[in-house]
Parts: sequence; C-alpha cells; structure tokens
Amino acid sequence: MSNAYPMAFVTKDSLDSYIRTANSYPMLSAEEEHDLAERLHYHDEIDAAKGLILSHLRFVVHVARGYSGYGLPLADLVQEGNIGLMKAVKRFNPEVGVRLVSFAVHWIKAEIHEYVLRNWRIVKVATTKAQRKLFFNLRKSKKRLGWFNNGEVETVAKELGVSPKEVREMESRLAAQDPTFEAPSEDDDVVSSYTAPVLYLEDKHSDLAESVEAENWEQHTTGRLGHAMATLDERSQHIVRSRWLEDQKSTLQELAETYSVSAERIRQLEKNAMKKLKAAVGEF
Repeated sequence: MSNAYPMAFVTKDSLDSYIRTANSYPMLSAEEEHDLAERLHYHDEIDAAKGLILSHLRFVVHVARGYSGYGLPLADLVQEGNIGLMKAVKRFNPEVGVRLVSFAVHWIKAEIHEYVLRNWRIVKVATTKAQRKLFFNLRKSKKRLGWFNNGEVETVAKELGVSPKEVREMESRLAAQDPTFEAPSEDDDVVSSYTAPVLYLEDKHSDLAESVEAENWEQHTTGRLGHAMATLDERSQHIVRSRWLEDQKSTLQELAETYSVSAERIRQLEKNAMKKLKAAVGEF
C-alpha cells in the first residue's frame, strides 16, 4: 500500500510544505467517506484508499503534535502516525457505522506510542556532548558484567574526562529497560503492579475527531475573513482590527483622536465596514 501514497510520507526538510499540502485536501462528508470505504472494502479500489488516506493526513498531524513534549521530531511522529492511518484504512469496515477518524485514531496513536517508547529513552539518556561521549564509550570500558565497583568508576571517569557521579548516573540509565507497550497477559505467572503504556497513553476524555474538525473550520473561517478584510479600505481595516480583532481593543474615542474625527463618525465607519464584511464573507 505504501508505494501508492507518496503524500503519506514526510521528511524533516519538507515538513512545512507537507503540512500545507495535507491541509489542502478537503475533509470528506459522511456520505463521501462511506462511498469510498465501500469501494475499498468490497472492490479493493486503490483510488478509494488513496482518497480516504489523503483526506485524513491533517488529522495525523493534529494527533502527532500532541506528542511534541517528548523531544522527538514532528516529522517522524507524523510519519509513524501515517503508517497507523494506512493500517486503519486497510481494516476499516464501512458497515460498522462509525466514522473513519474515530476508528483510525487508535491505530495512529498505537504507531506513535511504539515510536515514542522505542526512541524516547535513547534521546533522554545522552543529551550533552559529554553524556554522548560517555554513552558510546561506557560499555566498551566495562571490564566485567554487572555494576562497576568504586575503583572501576574512578578509572572510567578518568579515562573519559567526566566525574564519577556522571558515570554512576549513565550506568543506571543504560541498565534501565524500556517498558512494553501492551498490558501483561492474564496468563503471566508473575503478578505485577506494572501499568502498561497502552492503558495511559491514550486520552479517553477528549474527542479528537471533533477537535480536528473544529480546527479545520477555524482555519477555513479565518481564511474567508482574511479575503473579506482585503475588500475594505485601509482605514476601515484598521478600525475593524482595533475594535474587534486585537487583544487590547481600542475605544471609539481613541480611534476618533487617531483620525481627527468624531466618535460618531468612527461608529458609522465601523458599522459600514461590518456590513461589507458580512457581504464579502458570504461570497467566499
């Protein structure tokens, strides 16, 4: 499936361009989505799969941004999320009665979670130049398995030009184990209090489908407003921005002093500008 969808893959250098392109694909109505899903599910139409994937790329970006706190490249997070999206599209059954975005979010998050768990500890283990040097040299400096004794710590610290404390900390980090993503099986002999990431990484209290739709609507209306504002003269634009769009809004009197007219005149200009905006927004 991957060779058919070049836009589902992204690199660091092309991230901004990728996001713009992803946002340019229109969101599907429920009817359009169901039609494409049926064509894929029953007739294995590759174009239908492509339509479903491209229309949901913006959603993957939306989800991936929620994992930016791990210090991992957004491009990589998006890439992993896209893999989850393609898996979801392949398995989506149009007869279940749910929207694709609600079904796909679990696959998208699962791929991103796996990527985070594979890479986050590696990122955090060595963050400075000295730590990276220690990280890559520590194991080959070990003379035996197990923990260093005090003499070995002093020797390694001297060889690598770091403090004994840093050697101890790095040794502890290297000994740590990444947790598994899935919950332990009920058949496991050892009863553990371990809480698997699959149980807490997913946010079950928010509807991401509604969030991304709201974000898309906001972008759409902001674009229409921008086009409408461009139809006003410069003074009217300034009055509208000052009265409605800026964080610290201006009063009629302040604008009157700026343009050396009465406050009533500013009110009239504002009223006329708002009329033109309403009419212009309806045209776009």
